[in-house]
Amino acid sequence: MKIITSVNNSQVKAWSKLNTKKGRLKQGKYLLDGWHLVKEAIRTHEPIETIMVQPDFKHLQEIEVPEDADLIQITDNVVKHLSDTKHPQGVMAVIKIPEQQEIEPEDVTGAWLFMDNVQDPGNIGTMVRTADAAGFSGIVFGDGTADVYNPKIVRSMQGSQFHLKMVTAPLEPWIKAFKAQNKPVFGTELNPDARPYDQVGKHADFALIMGNEGNGMNKDLLKQTSLNLYIPIIGKAESLNVAVAAGVLMFQLKAN
Repeated sequence: MKIITSVNNSQVKAWSKLNTKKGRLKQGKYLLDGWHLVKEAIRTHEPIETIMVQPDFKHLQEIEVPEDADLIQITDNVVKHLSDTKHPQGVMAVIKIPEQQEIEPEDVTGAWLFMDNVQDPGNIGTMVRTADAAGFSGIVFGDGTADVYNPKIVRSMQGSQFHLKMVTAPLEPWIKAFKAQNKPVFGTELNPDARPYDQVGKHADFALIMGNEGNGMNKDLLKQTSLNLYIPIIGKAESLNVAVAAGVLMFQLKAN
């Protein structure tokens, strides 16, 4: 097994650049950090290029290295250099970013979550995991939404990204394509003039748009939807967290 001990190693420098969006775009790869993510990527046959592990990693013998992947031993200082967590687990992987050109809005079915300018990694990760739990087919990361392969978002998604179709694209063409196929596109706004969320029934094929944490959905997109929904606030809170609201809506709208 190859061993890398220096943070100045050229391969380590290349891996380190995957912590930036520019580096990920240039190399067409991103980093997984932690045993749960690496194990799930192996289980779901993701395009893993390299697995990096410390020699004392407690699950070392459980790693089933894919046929086309390399297993490289790295030291503690290299792990800490690559990881943006306080307590790295000692196992990481480099994975190829899937080709997105294969996914066209005219060809998809099922329930889809559209994110419009959603910024917080924790919110994004929670929404992706909830979409996975609710049986959604995919997610579109619209304009202004944080990069799906940002290390904090990857960690927050906890492997659910491997179970869903993930697309980064402007939302307008997706909205038009869904509506052209008579698939409803539900917007969300904190407006009593919108339709209460529990009065629109269950659906098999549809899209739900969630907007920015502070400003909500883009007003131009609100005009393009089939219907805009709101969740009535019963208590004294001014609003719901976007990820909480998304969870309520996803489970309410999706037909089993």
